[in-house]
Amino acid sequence: MASDREDFTLCGPSHLTDLDWANENHQRCVAACLVQGIYIVERDRQLQRQGTSQALASPWWDSFHFKLIRHLIDDADFSIFGAIYELKLDSTTITTNLDSNSKPPRYVIAFRGTLTKPDSISRDLELDIHIIRNGLHRTSRFEIAMQAVKSMSTSVGASNLWITGHSMGAAMALLAGKTLAKTGVYVKSFLFNPPFVSPPIERIANERVRSGIRFAGSLVTAGLAFSRTLKQAQQQPQHQQVQERNVSDQDPLKALSLWLPDIHVNPGDHLCCEYIGFFEHRGNMEQLGYGAGIVERMAMQHSLGGLLMDAMGVSNAVDVQEPVHVIPSAKLVVNRTASEDYKEAHGIHQWWRDDQDLVSNVYLFK
Repeated sequence: MASDREDFTLCGPSHLTDLDWANENHQRCVAACLVQGIYIVERDRQLQRQGTSQALASPWWDSFHFKLIRHLIDDADFSIFGAIYELKLDSTTITTNLDSNSKPPRYVIAFRGTLTKPDSISRDLELDIHIIRNGLHRTSRFEIAMQAVKSMSTSVGASNLWITGHSMGAAMALLAGKTLAKTGVYVKSFLFNPPFVSPPIERIANERVRSGIRFAGSLVTAGLAFSRTLKQAQQQPQHQQVQERNVSDQDPLKALSLWLPDIHVNPGDHLCCEYIGFFEHRGNMEQLGYGAGIVERMAMQHSLGGLLMDAMGVSNAVDVQEPVHVIPSAKLVVNRTASEDYKEAHGIHQWWRDDQDLVSNVYLFK
């Protein structure tokens, strides 16, 4: 039986009757609805509603003049985890003389998150574990997603493309966007409730305790990373050390800093709320001086879990290098509206509602 939350006419953005592509709130609503469309098209598949009058997915994109041109299908469980949308070009959507931040996208690639239903839960949880282990980039689902993003950005141009996702899908979109950004290609991105693999320190009420834990975490991570680097240097031939030193002189965070994804989080969501403290802590470390900024930059480029496992001699348990959630620059949108429970705080529906208290800040890496 279909849930009311799947029906666009019952829970979609009814206030969005006159779409203004230059309005950031409208952009956010559309991106969230296109992600919801992926959840529902997979539910249509699971419940065998596709091609029948009971199918509920299409209004989630038809309402904004999009058509779904390609499903992205997982090669393990054959579930639909994403899709490519194309904007229908007509008199209502053609716009001129708009900058890249104000014009509608010609194409959107959207990714859903974990779907807790029998036909998809096993594979989705497996991928969630890969995110925790900092190994999403090694999965076949991400390879399929990355190929789609790379192919579309090349064929239609990055300025004509959006990528968006929710929860696990946001992690996938974030990793795809980071991969492109490292090559100098920047795609407009809307990331809803992306997981931040860390204890939810932001949920601690005492600000001093929060700051102290984050400061200690940065010191430990940077210290372990420095120790690991020295150990590797002692074990490598001289010529290899010179080659790696030349590579390390190129700041990977600097290469990413020109990409400015829109990251949407809720303080009541323990999976993503640490983004709030992450950006605040980074600014505090830079202001502190005495090399604290350098410590934080080194810590950002390594996974504490991976470093601890490596120090204990457990190899390949968790990837040591830069975690998926680390992003040097971003527009962070925080929903300060009180949530009844975790499910509401983590849900995609909040991002197209017009009664939410949203606060945004832009963080630029320097």
